[in-house]
Amino acid sequence: MPRKEIPDSAIELVAKHINTRSNKNYGIPVIGHEANIETPQIFEIIPFDQIDDSDRRFYAIDGSYNSEQFYNGLCIAIYAAGYICFHKGQQIRMNSLDDPVILGKAYYPQNILITHQDHLVAIYDEFLTLEPVKNLLSFLNEKPEEIFPYKKEQICTNLSTLLGFCQEVLEIALILEVIDLGGTKSGDFILRDGTLRPLQVKQKYLVKLGKYAYEKGVIIVAVTKQSPIKMELAYTFKQIDNYLQDQLKYEYPFTEKDPKHRKLCCWFEVPDVILKSAYQGDMFIKKSISGGRGFGLFFAARLDYVEKLQNYDWLIIDANIFNAIPEIESENLKRDRAKLDSIFKELTRLTQEHYILGYPYPLCEVHNFISLKRNFKEEIIARLKYSLYRDQRMDNVDIENLFLDTHERF
Repeated sequence: MPRKEIPDSAIELVAKHINTRSNKNYGIPVIGHEANIETPQIFEIIPFDQIDDSDRRFYAIDGSYNSEQFYNGLCIAIYAAGYICFHKGQQIRMNSLDDPVILGKAYYPQNILITHQDHLVAIYDEFLTLEPVKNLLSFLNEKPEEIFPYKKEQICTNLSTLLGFCQEVLEIALILEVIDLGGTKSGDFILRDGTLRPLQVKQKYLVKLGKYAYEKGVIIVAVTKQSPIKMELAYTFKQIDNYLQDQLKYEYPFTEKDPKHRKLCCWFEVPDVILKSAYQGDMFIKKSISGGRGFGLFFAARLDYVEKLQNYDWLIIDANIFNAIPEIESENLKRDRAKLDSIFKELTRLTQEHYILGYPYPLCEVHNFISLKRNFKEEIIARLKYSLYRDQRMDNVDIENLFLDTHERF
């Protein structure tokens, strides 16, 4: 049977849409103004030989989930979240294991088997007993049905919804765990992949967590390379890059003496008009601690420069709104530019690793540490087969028949 091809007209519509959005000019000047942080704030990158000369700890949190359905109705599903920590360029141990390679700390459920709907409920109930989640509920001092915007029955409607919920909330719980670690001190960073505005926790409770971190002096930032904001700002990024590389680079008063190591970085707050074009609905993008989502404020940042890879090195940063607007609770919306300058400058300690230039390497490392995406099916089947043979004394033929995939065979 010949495959059905996607019509050319459909492809052309997508291409036209991408081209239109990628060439929008929002009138952001390439020359910034100190009094207006919605214009480019330019600074010199921290010299490479000084990136480890800091006593700050840089934590990174990430999570993952995956599942595999077998032909006989057996389903294996798992979520996970964890964190790692770098201090003076070296990863330090966060767990009590003897393993010389695994230094991060991770949390996994025990209930991973699903054969009917009741097992989804069991996974949810167990999730609430995980130590970080229990501590989060205690910190927020509310019942789960008040903290979460969805009821238990809604969360357990299907497997992907449940796993995504558990992963996301567990990551939020780990922010609190890291803040309260004995080794965490004022000035330390917590990095998270994505944003600071998850939908799985009501805003007022996330704001409480953000304020707690701010009061402790711990800096929380979420980082992503994938955001609709980047498409909206593609033209702007190109104009700024050209200005920095073709003109300002030869005029800027660098402290770095070696011309080969001179790099300019840049950050600016994302204006409302761009947020409204990038996202549908006002709640997600609202720059407020009420009536919106989470406790973040969106910025665009270039924290290194990668030659010939246009827009590759631009990140979307969701910074703790309390760091950016310290008096927001009293409705004083003045930005703390000095604090923001410091945050973005410090982040360049993490963005100069050759294998992931422009992106904080602790986030790359924690993703590799916690990811359940690679070879998930093969690993699960291999370990189950071994356990069935060793622990349950099942016959090899019976074990193989359990995991027989007729689609792959024929």
